[in-house]
Order: sequence, then C-alpha cells, then structure tokens
Amino acid sequence: MTSSDAKRGEMVGAHRVTSPRVINWLIYVLGVMPGLWTFYLGLTDQLGADPVKELEHTLGLWALRFLIVTLTITPLRELTRVNWLRYRRALGLLAFYYAAFHFTTYLVLDQSLDLPAIGADILRRPYITIGMFALTLLIPLALTSNNASIRRLGRNWRKLHRLAYVATLAGAVHFLLAVKSWPPEPLIYAAIVGLLLGYRLLPHTLRRPLVRRLRPQS
Repeated sequence: MTSSDAKRGEMVGAHRVTSPRVINWLIYVLGVMPGLWTFYLGLTDQLGADPVKELEHTLGLWALRFLIVTLTITPLRELTRVNWLRYRRALGLLAFYYAAFHFTTYLVLDQSLDLPAIGADILRRPYITIGMFALTLLIPLALTSNNASIRRLGRNWRKLHRLAYVATLAGAVHFLLAVKSWPPEPLIYAAIVGLLLGYRLLPHTLRRPLVRRLRPQS
C-alpha cells in the first residue's frame, strides 16, 4: 500500500466518523443520557425526599433545554457561520421525548392515572394548562419531523414548524409558573427564550446589519 492510499483510507475513515448520520446518532445517544441517569437515581433512591417531583422537574427541564438549543441553531448559523441545521431534527425530537416523559411521569407516578384529578389540574392550575398546551404543539412537530412529511406538506411544513417558537415560550412560562417563588434559574431560561424570540421577530432590515457586524469574516 502506498502512502497516498493510506492517507486516502484515513480520510475515508475520518469522514465516516464525522458524517451527519453518525453525528445524529451521537446526539441521540448523548441526549438520552441525562434522562437515563435520572431514572437510575430514582431507582436507587437518590433523588431526595420527593423523587417523583424531582424526576418530573428534571425531565421537563431537559425538554426546555433541547427546545432552546433547537431555536439557537438559526441565529448561530447567521451570526457565526456555524451550521447545525442538519441536526435540528434530532434536537427537536429529543425535546419532544423529554416533554412526553415529563408528562407521563405526571400522569402515572404523580397522579396514578386518576383522570378526574388530572382533568381538574389541567383546568384549575395555569402552569399545567400551559404545559399541556406546549406538549400539544410539540406532537404535530414530532410527527412531521421526517422527509416524507417535508415533501408532502411543502411550504406548509416550514409554517407548521414555526410553532416550535410558541411551544418554547409556553415551556418557559410553564417553568416560571411551576415554581412557588421565582429563583434565578427559571428567570434565566425565560430571558434566553425572550432573546431568541426577539431575534426571530427582528425585521430583516435590522437583522442584516447586526449579522454583518457580528459574523466573522471569511
């Protein structure tokens, strides 16, 4: 084997390791780790005095985190040229999975599938109402996060997936209202969501000068 053949083999191997498909799978694997670790802590009685509430809180928090990361991708690409668009689907699905498990924990472990109590909670407690609203918005986004739906919906697919902004805002409000006082953590998340939505709502006439000023020169 010549040195050029060896170099070509190394390049092919490196390409396989860094291919989008491999990175997507890495995102999924790494993304589920916090949830699995939290479940492990719960099974081994290491989640404190109220393990169900702690499990609920942690799963919901990771759902919000992944939603925020998903919404960060577009401004990150525009302002820094770092392009993670091809990984947004994986991050968005992880957000949905965490939100679904967050709600399932509430249904099964917190309320023991007591449907009348769950219905009363949804109607009586604003933070649960808003949380249900956020989860409801995420369901069609998760179901249409595939190439077949993109082809079938055409331009409407992009319009539908703008609901991710509304779902993220609802998730941040849900977090704010779920705590009895307002410690720094939910306020920080709300501020981040506010900045991302503010950037998204900027008119192009204002966004272009900002992008030109902050984007690194190639």
